[in-house]
Amino acid sequence: MAELKQIQVRGAREHNLKSIDVDIPRDQFVVITGLSGSGKSSLAFDTIYAEGQRRYVESLSAYARQFLDMMEKPDVDHISGLSPAISIEQKTTSKNPRSTVGTVTEIYDYMRLLFARAGTPYSPATGLPIEAQQVQDMVDRIMTMEEGTRAHLLAPIVRDRKGEYKKEFLELRKQGFQRVKVDGQFYELDEPPTLDKKFRHDIDVVVDRIVVRPELETRLADSLRTALDLADGIAILETAPREGDPERITFSENFACPVSGFTIPEIEPRLFSFNAPFGACPQCDGLGMELFFDERLVVPDQMLKIRDGALAPWRKGKSPYFLQTIEAIAKHYL
Repeated sequence: MAELKQIQVRGAREHNLKSIDVDIPRDQFVVITGLSGSGKSSLAFDTIYAEGQRRYVESLSAYARQFLDMMEKPDVDHISGLSPAISIEQKTTSKNPRSTVGTVTEIYDYMRLLFARAGTPYSPATGLPIEAQQVQDMVDRIMTMEEGTRAHLLAPIVRDRKGEYKKEFLELRKQGFQRVKVDGQFYELDEPPTLDKKFRHDIDVVVDRIVVRPELETRLADSLRTALDLADGIAILETAPREGDPERITFSENFACPVSGFTIPEIEPRLFSFNAPFGACPQCDGLGMELFFDERLVVPDQMLKIRDGALAPWRKGKSPYFLQTIEAIAKHYL
């Protein structure tokens, strides 16, 4: 079958169109312009989109068609080269920076499910597919760390989910675990924290506390097996340095780069959600840009005094409120 390179419309008479013939190239961004009332919407929405949507619905089963609105056949002699069509309402306006064509048409919901269930993750370090990791690979990775490194071996059982988890804490205590890390803080299971069920929480079970040294392999393998079984194939090693921030290394029986060791948790639809912070970049919160205060814009002229309007945002107007606020802050910190 020859590849279709254009959409051919012949004899379009919908609304005010006068038997229009037009060829529209495929796989390109095409703009239809013209005076008001010249038939732009009649061609784009009432003819091309209507026929594409109608043909798509007709291809579905009788059971599926009953849930969809069937559009009437447009007044046109012939249309070829069509694909299933999507139309975005012209009046739809959104100032949400996360709003895209995919979210407006709700295709993004299906794409998230497709990515999570059929997608193949690749390592950003090497470009190789991320594959399953064996317990021995995890042990070897930990044993390459500097001798004497202290760390906690954690099993992440809850990630960014609402709930109180009283029963889970009680069950973990019955299983012999002593400590958990909840929302970044360590707690004894004898006195677990009281969680607000209206907020999202992260809960890690402390499976073992280790110090990297020779002949640790057997104990480490047993602890990793326990953590992996507890957290559906995920284990986290979190270092406990005396100074500085801890380092977290994620191990996965399902997703790990064979060369760099880069690992990711199990792929879920929410990792690709535009509304969930779970999979968003921690620097930009998923917006693709970082928001920060630029001191050069706040104080464009460093030679001015504060009383003379050095702070640009408070320079306008003659209200004494801002000056009084600055004086009160200065007195407080002097």
